Amino acid sequence: MSSIELVRDRIRAIKDFPIKGIIFRDITTAIKDKEALSAMIDYLSGEFAGKGIDYVAVIESRGFIFGSALAYKIGAGCILIRKPGKLPAETISEEYQLEYGTDKLEMHKDAVEKGKKVIIIDDLLATGGTVKAAYRLLKKAGAEVAGAGFIVELTDLKGRENLPQDLEVVTMVKY
Repeated sequence: MSSIELVRDRIRAIKDFPIKGIIFRDITTAIKDKEALSAMIDYLSGEFAGKGIDYVAVIESRGFIFGSALAYKIGAGCILIRKPGKLPAETISEEYQLEYGTDKLEMHKDAVEKGKKVIIIDDLLATGGTVKAAYRLLKKAGAEVAGAGFIVELTDLKGRENLPQDLEVVTMVKY
């Protein structure tokens, strides 16, 4: 069994969550499996190792799991991108559209130095709104955003199409 098949096999599908007609891809069952967790980190590190990445920007909250391990494995620092009000020092923010309304992401104003090479990591690529906001936030801070990596991509939602064309996007398992 390949590492991709292993991870796909460990991701639980929950029908009608959070609403009827949705199939929720629950990665918690893959995270708790030591072989699957190793396979996920190894996959991402294989995609980004040796590319001179200075920082891994991780999106709250499941992105923290993969991104911090990945940062360690490729020898990079880790930048936290969080929901408003959760970071203690001065922050910069980026607002983004939701289906009904807006939300916001923040990071510390001094989280990244201008010109540093950064990748964005999260667990799932759906519509792309969150990662697009993270991309804009990092660009606002002067970072060079070199790519984005995800464990799962929900291709029907076309999130990849909503991301900047120059952004390298890596996904392990596609549904």
